[in-house]
Amino acid sequence: MRQLTFRQLRAFEVIARHGSFSRAAEELFLTQPALSIQMKKIADEVGLPLFDTSGRKVRLTEAGEALRVLAREVSDSVARFEQVVDDLKGLKRGRLRLAGVTTAEYFLPRLLGPFCAAYPGIDVELVVANREEVLERLRRGDDDLYVFGQPPDDMPVESAAFLENPLVVVAPDGHPLAGRPPGTSVSLAEVLEHPLLMREKGSGTRIAVERLLAEHGLRPHIRMELGSTEAIKQAVLGGLGLAVVSRHALATSVGLTELAVEGFPLLRHWYLVWPAGRRLSLAAGALIGHLSG
Repeated sequence: MRQLTFRQLRAFEVIARHGSFSRAAEELFLTQPALSIQMKKIADEVGLPLFDTSGRKVRLTEAGEALRVLAREVSDSVARFEQVVDDLKGLKRGRLRLAGVTTAEYFLPRLLGPFCAAYPGIDVELVVANREEVLERLRRGDDDLYVFGQPPDDMPVESAAFLENPLVVVAPDGHPLAGRPPGTSVSLAEVLEHPLLMREKGSGTRIAVERLLAEHGLRPHIRMELGSTEAIKQAVLGGLGLAVVSRHALATSVGLTELAVEGFPLLRHWYLVWPAGRRLSLAAGALIGHLSG
């Protein structure tokens, strides 16, 4: 095992996480043949097969699972060392890893611009994914900070609110409910006369909408579930139904109308989240102060 390198362990951990050589190759900016050669070197060093490739998805053997635990421990140790080094250097150099739910793509890059200008020596990595994927990254501790519209309540985390997140009801331009006189609102009952387009179960937006409707004893007719806000917007434009989205997602939208609905906008916040008890790097602390200060 003395011949294993950190680069090889890192590549192995990425394959194990994705369950796919192709997706791992994309993340690592390697070709699949080059990645396969590295994995063969590891298997030869271990003396046992690491992957079961008999099905569509790559699965770990017993030896592979043991190596995955080792790779994760090594990665965590290196990350802790890098954090200590970054702290010793102050904020002249460093790396900040962020992961956020999909709607964050509409505002987070814009907010990161001034931060990166203030700290040009900090390299920022941003991953955008659906809520379940970001939660899984949080469980594994892949990143320094996580962006949620609603922090998880089933994990020990700390959070800091940094931006208002008003949720609004949207319809395509010309929809019958969009022509109300100024100062008049649409009732929830009228909204539910039309099919709704909803995010996947567990998303922060869906949780907020379901709570509101439950408070009024209402049940929606959900025509379709979609995995991203952009897909929701396109479905609304296609006339498939109404939807509730973050107002931030409408900044550059054409063809959508925000409806004046009673009880809306639902006033929420965006949060920076991190595991409870984790020592934050100087870069992570600087971002929290920059966005929430």
